[in-house]
Amino acid sequence: MTRRKKPQRKTRSRRDAKPVTRAIWTGTINFGLVNIPVALYSATAPNELDLDMLDRRNFSPVRYRRVNAKTGQEVPWSQIVKGYKHDGKYVALSDADFQKANVEATRSIDITDFVDKAEISPIYFDTPYYLEPLKNGQRAYALLREVMEKSGKVGIAKIVIRTRQHLAALLVEGKLLVLNVLRFPQELRDPHAIGAPAAQHAGAKEIKMAEQLLETMASEWRPEKYRDDYRDDLLKLIREKIKRGQTKTVEPADKTAAPKPSGKVIDIMHLLRQSVDSKRRKREPRRQRKAS
Repeated sequence: MTRRKKPQRKTRSRRDAKPVTRAIWTGTINFGLVNIPVALYSATAPNELDLDMLDRRNFSPVRYRRVNAKTGQEVPWSQIVKGYKHDGKYVALSDADFQKANVEATRSIDITDFVDKAEISPIYFDTPYYLEPLKNGQRAYALLREVMEKSGKVGIAKIVIRTRQHLAALLVEGKLLVLNVLRFPQELRDPHAIGAPAAQHAGAKEIKMAEQLLETMASEWRPEKYRDDYRDDLLKLIREKIKRGQTKTVEPADKTAAPKPSGKVIDIMHLLRQSVDSKRRKREPRRQRKAS
């Protein structure tokens, strides 16, 4: 019996590459009283060339070591804890402590408001993530996606990723819900501290010529036509060095394990009614106070 030869794997470009298969976070989207179990995936793929630090004398990789400042000995990851310094002493914090501080916050995406996307300045957007519905979450996920797409609103939420809480915007992108981490206002520098030119009174001819230039450069947004030209040129130079035999052996990097999914959804319609009634009861006293 002859065995079939396995087809050779074709090299895939970044554009054709499949999304990452490992979730970096699992939890629920809290939409009123509705809980939608989801998995969070990074929506970006590093496009930088993987360059290592080498000793120019013998091309040996330069390693970064975790060294005890007192003993001078290397410390394994299993013995490292995070600590908060106070009056010359440290308060040690374990992974359990970070979750214990607020269990709900570490396992949920809490939607607090719905706003128009146009109201959010691009300067606030930071990092996008894909949200995939887990078991028992498909129906509620599709419902939230449809309602948001119909209303044109963006959900504003908070999420804890890797021991830090982030502000985030929940958006609809095709059939997916996308969570885009936002910068807090406190993270942005005061723009008034940056020197900007005062209003200029350009001549009519200059304005007309600039408008003509803009019109000749106007086109539809097609992101697929843009490439990292510098990366391509640098990779070409590297391949030329490889042909000349200028290579050295390097060690592969370690890979991390993926977290296990979890979550459950029940009686969506009932939870939606309760959520709406709860929001209405909170708003009624405010309206009565304004009327009086």
